[in-house]
Amino acid sequence: MIRFGPAGNSDAFYNEGYKRTTEAFAWLDKKGLNAFEYQCTRGVLLKQGTAEEIGMEAGKFDIRLSLHAPYYINLAGTEKEKIAKSYEHIEKSIEAALWMNAKRVVVHPGGIGKGSRDAAMKRALIFFKDILKTIPSAEMIAPELMGKVNQLGNLDEIIKFCGVDDRIIPTIDFGHLNARTKGALNSQDAFENVIIKLAGGIGWERTRNLHVHFSRIEFTEMGGEKRHLSMEDTQFGPDFNDFIPILLKFDMQPVIISESRGTQAGDAKLMKERYLECV
Repeated sequence: MIRFGPAGNSDAFYNEGYKRTTEAFAWLDKKGLNAFEYQCTRGVLLKQGTAEEIGMEAGKFDIRLSLHAPYYINLAGTEKEKIAKSYEHIEKSIEAALWMNAKRVVVHPGGIGKGSRDAAMKRALIFFKDILKTIPSAEMIAPELMGKVNQLGNLDEIIKFCGVDDRIIPTIDFGHLNARTKGALNSQDAFENVIIKLAGGIGWERTRNLHVHFSRIEFTEMGGEKRHLSMEDTQFGPDFNDFIPILLKFDMQPVIISESRGTQAGDAKLMKERYLECV
């Protein structure tokens, strides 16, 4: 079963008078959504009791939880203090995910820094291997494909991260991929080529069960990702309609999280409706 849901609470949730994330799951269920990505992007600040309550409420409505780890993580860091902080952020994210029974922890690989891309990637892979030794299961870590050119996490690099352990399922952010390739993800063939390349690198089983982020993203020619948009902002891609035939062709069963700007729940619902129209 493909699952659809938002990254965090959308503007509509708060505009309707809701305040607490524990209230979100009944609200999402009424909209026919069954996934939710809890945002710890500014740090893991929630307490165990709150996390457990979130997990219980999500479970009542069969809503699949994931958790986005802090932006501050850099797998390719060189400063001891910052490396230690990155370990701490990942460990706290894993702990919070276990409290709420979240199945995936989405992690940004980090920046390249002053040296070469190859050197940064080597450091990141060493860090990544060390982290996997300390966590309960490699299945929880979902390295994310990134949108800025000066960040680690292009498609080839994400495949390499997944090569560290055959249980790792990546977070493929198609908006990020489109941004860093200057709008190249603009057809069904382009989506199919990505899926075939992933399958060649990580196998069909993991490819069919991707953790997906999807939103339209404004980008610049030089830097890549600039800002997330809503699905109504059609000047920039990618277009979810181009992805639907590929989902069907390869019998894919991903979790698809909308990261649209403020409209993520509505856009997740729209993606689900468009998908169901084609089934």
